[in-house]
Amino acid sequence: MSRGGYQPPDLIGHPPLYDWPPRPVATLKWLVTDLMFPWGFFFTALAVMTWKWLTPAASTMQALSPGWMGLIWLRNAALLTIVAGLLHWWLYTRRSQDLEYKFNVRWPATDSRKFLWRNQVKDNVFWSLASGVTVWSLYESLTMWLWADGRIPRAEWGSAPVYLGLLVLGVFFWGTTHFYLNHRLLHWGPLYRGAHELHHRNTNTGPWTGISMHPIEHLVYFTVFLLWWVVPAHPVIFIMTGFFNGISPSITHSGFDQVILGGRFRITAGDQFHHLHHRYFEVNYGNTPTPLDKVFGTWHDGTPEAHELFKDRRRAEKA
Repeated sequence: MSRGGYQPPDLIGHPPLYDWPPRPVATLKWLVTDLMFPWGFFFTALAVMTWKWLTPAASTMQALSPGWMGLIWLRNAALLTIVAGLLHWWLYTRRSQDLEYKFNVRWPATDSRKFLWRNQVKDNVFWSLASGVTVWSLYESLTMWLWADGRIPRAEWGSAPVYLGLLVLGVFFWGTTHFYLNHRLLHWGPLYRGAHELHHRNTNTGPWTGISMHPIEHLVYFTVFLLWWVVPAHPVIFIMTGFFNGISPSITHSGFDQVILGGRFRITAGDQFHHLHHRYFEVNYGNTPTPLDKVFGTWHDGTPEAHELFKDRRRAEKA
């Protein structure tokens, strides 16, 4: 079922947040050690620093201009290249841990007609930067402009620190909920054939696969920003939204469950739940923090029993 690659020992379960009766201690532990550590904290800190040092002044953003919008594109392209590029170098160019923790024993395609230039990595880099970062930066720039010009509700850290602190967590839950909804839409026949199929050519994912999508899919995917046009928020939240949806997929699509550093330190990386979606297409449309797949019967926890249920469902649909 895993093409001979790494299979995590634990089955994929839903977070304790959704247990009944409530399990507050387990939920708090999950929020801190699973949802936020390490990557949630990393992207939160990166968003704060980006707002402080790598974003044009609010007064500059009060009028739409190619100048400052281009700077946002350059910043986002550079940060994605650093994260995805380092992961690719460590895991695929240097092959520092060979196949250890790799979900699929194959390496990226270097001679396949499915990809531009017959090369999977070059194809993924092109779609990620040329289309992905462009659409992401456009949505972010429009949201920044609306905020700076007072056209959408605002919240400030000085007057609403608790609200904005909760909104930091909200970015992750909104992002995963939105992902499930837009992903189901993208699996509708015409949209799948016209756009989403490009992303699904990557049955064996790598760091540059994350936002390697058709421009139409990017236009749908990055509508995640539109919530902040009606819900009071702050630019740190906008930037986090971009990072969580634009850069984080390079980690979850890395193809490795864990990254080994220095021969001993292990950092959580790839997402087995989403890897199964790339493998079987009709399961795991969302993410585990908002387990909507459980609600709608498309949850695959990686066990042989779950796989048999998936095959039974597919046979029934074709009957």
